Amino acid sequence: MPTLNLGIFAHVDAGKTSLTERLLFDTGAIDRLGSVDGGDTATDTLALERRRGITIKNNVASFVRGDLIVNLIDTPGHPDFIAEVERALRALDGAVLVVSAVEGVQAQTRVILRMLRRLRVPTLLFINKTDRTGADAPAVVHSIPTAIPMWGETREALAEYDERALEAFAEDRATPADVLPRLVAGARVLPAYRGSAVTGEGISELLDAIASLLPRAPENVADDLEAVVFAIDQEHVASVRVRSGTLRLRDRIGEDRVTAIDGGRAGAIPAGSIGRVRGLRSARIGDVLGVGGREPSVIPPPTLSALVVPRDPERSGDLRSALQRLSEQDPLIDLRVDQHTGELSVSLYGEVQKEVLRDTLEDELGIEVEFGEVTVMLREQVARAVTVGAAINEDGNHHLATLGLVIERSDGNHVEVLVPHQDVPLYVYGTVEAFSAAMRAYAEAALRRGGLRGWGVINTRVTVTRSGYQSPGTGAADFRRLMGELIHRGLREAGTVLCEPLQRVVIEGPEGTLATLISTTVAGGAAIENVEDAGARVSVTATLPASRLLALERALPGVTRGEGAVDATFAGWRPVEGG
Repeated sequence: MPTLNLGIFAHVDAGKTSLTERLLFDTGAIDRLGSVDGGDTATDTLALERRRGITIKNNVASFVRGDLIVNLIDTPGHPDFIAEVERALRALDGAVLVVSAVEGVQAQTRVILRMLRRLRVPTLLFINKTDRTGADAPAVVHSIPTAIPMWGETREALAEYDERALEAFAEDRATPADVLPRLVAGARVLPAYRGSAVTGEGISELLDAIASLLPRAPENVADDLEAVVFAIDQEHVASVRVRSGTLRLRDRIGEDRVTAIDGGRAGAIPAGSIGRVRGLRSARIGDVLGVGGREPSVIPPPTLSALVVPRDPERSGDLRSALQRLSEQDPLIDLRVDQHTGELSVSLYGEVQKEVLRDTLEDELGIEVEFGEVTVMLREQVARAVTVGAAINEDGNHHLATLGLVIERSDGNHVEVLVPHQDVPLYVYGTVEAFSAAMRAYAEAALRRGGLRGWGVINTRVTVTRSGYQSPGTGAADFRRLMGELIHRGLREAGTVLCEPLQRVVIEGPEGTLATLISTTVAGGAAIENVEDAGARVSVTATLPASRLLALERALPGVTRGEGAVDATFAGWRPVEGG
């Protein structure tokens, strides 16, 4: 049967998990309808999720509609867990974006919509809560560019996006049946449906649209393996989406071997399918299996950091080990160990994520912790280009491996491997491609571990120009450890510069507040980029240090009569004065 991998996205409390539950119930995948308030939904399986009433981790459930298998991924709606949303996007063929008919388009809705458009994910809209007082589905659709209401006549709306639809409209003919699926597949329009996940109104129409409009997963099983890791649980079971080829039991992936597969078909996950894989101890979220490397991120990195200390000082080692394991699974946790004091800190998107991390450490790992004040996170970038290397049997090299590296400034982090194939230990890695993927992973891990002041390293290119080995004897651990030592030596020789994160903000307010918005923004250390006065609403676009954003958000209600809003996105890094 054909497969569709479908993501459900929304701003928190728009009804996303309730819609997921309704879809599963109405298609017979579950025999009773759970509720978020009752803590018994099918996809919120973590105790923390049930207790807090929010989705924290991506969860997968399946249902059948006609001849179609739908793998449904329920994603978090809270902005602190936007990284989970991005991970789900990597596994999808299509999406449903849920918007409340009462609250309308909210901050997280805009963020998710930008990501869906950037990745050109075919998407349907579901305007939820139409049974509530104050619901206005037409107004919601009108506020979203390219959204087309699927209740009533749609011929004229489609004519704006397609020549064949325009011709049919001009000649008073029916729009060709293939026009809407084609526009959806190209992510050019957003068909909008309305209803209520609680009462079931509109769900049948949405299910029909999911089955008829969203493209099915390609079944290119004959191609080479390419699979993306989009989730890893506490037992290091990896959730993967196979894009091409087939992932099989006992397949060797780098230094690991697949020992068990949950899902898929008869011990294998074919192209187009999702499954859970055991044995990939080195895998991290975002890894691409088969071809190697990692998926580039479309979301900004976290810009906040907080110290973490155990309430029992004797458990400092346990805490460090636990955070290390969590950060290996999820690179965005970004554990930092101060080289002088040994203090531990982690990166964060916000306060709710901090609370969930604390609960995870206490409930699942038995370590009670306290967090320090949340501060803006810094980064380091290499100050100048440097060449470093070490050879087998050379003084100071305690590993049976040879490596030569060039480390230099770049736009973003990049790792390039330029090594002759005869210098690759194929008995360790199997192929030249696997060796190159491993070198990239080792270098990226070393940069994440931090520079001279313990912060992660950015804007750095590492080029592997030389390698060597001794057979028998040399193993993967020799290359991994030598890579880390050489990168640290290179950073020490070149020096690093501290950088702070910037945010690009769009600040909106009601009529008559433009002058005050401008002065407040400038006083907060921002550089104004654009100003718009549209009568009823005014806006200022500016860039400012992330450290100033909180103060700006606190000042906004007072200067906009409580009607202001800030939409912030990451805008890069800049050197800190004196850093």
